[in-house]
Amino acid sequence: MSEAVYPQSTRELAQTRRALAPEAEAAFRAFSQKVFEEGALSSKVKELIAVAVAHVTQCPYCIRGHTKAALRKGATREEIMEAIWVAAEMRAGGAYAHSALAIEEMEKAGAKQS
Repeated sequence: MSEAVYPQSTRELAQTRRALAPEAEAAFRAFSQKVFEEGALSSKVKELIAVAVAHVTQCPYCIRGHTKAALRKGATREEIMEAIWVAAEMRAGGAYAHSALAIEEMEKAGAKQS
C-alpha cells in the first residue's frame, strides 16, 4: 500500500484550519493577498519569485500552488523553469558560501594540532 508523504490539501483541511484559528487564518489570507497584488513588481514576477522560494523551502503545496498561479498570471513554462534554476543556484550557493565556516573551524583545529 502506497501512502503519500504529504496529505492532499482539501477544502475540509482548509475549513479545519479556519475553525481552529479563524482570526489568524483571516490575517494570513489578507496578508497573502496584499503581498501578491500588483505593485513595484508585477504579480507575475511575484509568483515567479514564489515558485523559486517554494523550491528552496521544498514545500510541495507551495510549489504546486504558485506554479499554477504563475501560469494563470501569464508566466511561460520557460520562465518558471528559469526561476527554478535560480533557486537551485542559490541553494547550492548557500552551501558553497557556508563552507567558509567549516574551513575556519578546520584551520582552528589545524592550528591546535600543530
